[in-house]
Amino acid sequence: MKKILAYPLTIIYYFCFGMVLVIFHPIQWIAFRLGGYKGHKITVDWLNFFVTGCLYILGTKISFNNPYKFPKNTPLIIVSNHQSMNDIPPYFWFLRKQHPKFVSKKELGKGIPSVSINLRQGGSCLIDRKDPKQSIAAIINFAKYIEKNNYSAVIFPEGTRSRNGVPKRFSENGLKMLVKKAPSAYVVPISINNSWKLLKYGGFPLEIGVHLSFDVHKPIKADSMEFDKLFKKVETEIKQGVKV
Repeated sequence: MKKILAYPLTIIYYFCFGMVLVIFHPIQWIAFRLGGYKGHKITVDWLNFFVTGCLYILGTKISFNNPYKFPKNTPLIIVSNHQSMNDIPPYFWFLRKQHPKFVSKKELGKGIPSVSINLRQGGSCLIDRKDPKQSIAAIINFAKYIEKNNYSAVIFPEGTRSRNGVPKRFSENGLKMLVKKAPSAYVVPISINNSWKLLKYGGFPLEIGVHLSFDVHKPIKADSMEFDKLFKKVETEIKQGVKV
């Protein structure tokens, strides 16, 4: 019965999700040209408010659990596991005061209404996974950008999404470069739970009644310990917080 109900709700979800992307695409374009970064940022905040809200059509419960106060006037490097594309809009919305920017594959920078223009104009880092030289240069420039502006970099060190919730091996390269080039940053580990369950049946239907949670761990000053110890601590905390 639950799966049967999921079919019409998924259709409604995809319709609303698509409409939000289409409507906000020209709004972003206009906001960026008339209001620069600030105007675009306001538009992106509301875009992700509505995109996140679309998940409630599926009966999704979303919890963003943060018992800590983020340091002010300093960049953040947010590190987490990655379970689905549904991880991203809540990050944009719940962390909007921290100006989150993502390390993303370059393919997402073209052809997707609202998403591509946001990544290109909003300051995110687009990397070519087949070109290590380009990826390194892009991440270095990105790190300097968040260091200068006290923004937040969001990176998923697994590289690809976990299809069953079990975290994959973390790659240290991207995080290492961010820490090196943004030395005043705090690293914030976050564990994501149950996002993968939305895709339990693939893209259609989507699962209903999922409790999607984001659990924030204590921020760590990036230069407070050797990178190897920092990386191990961050990876351990994130994986221990993932409930499969």
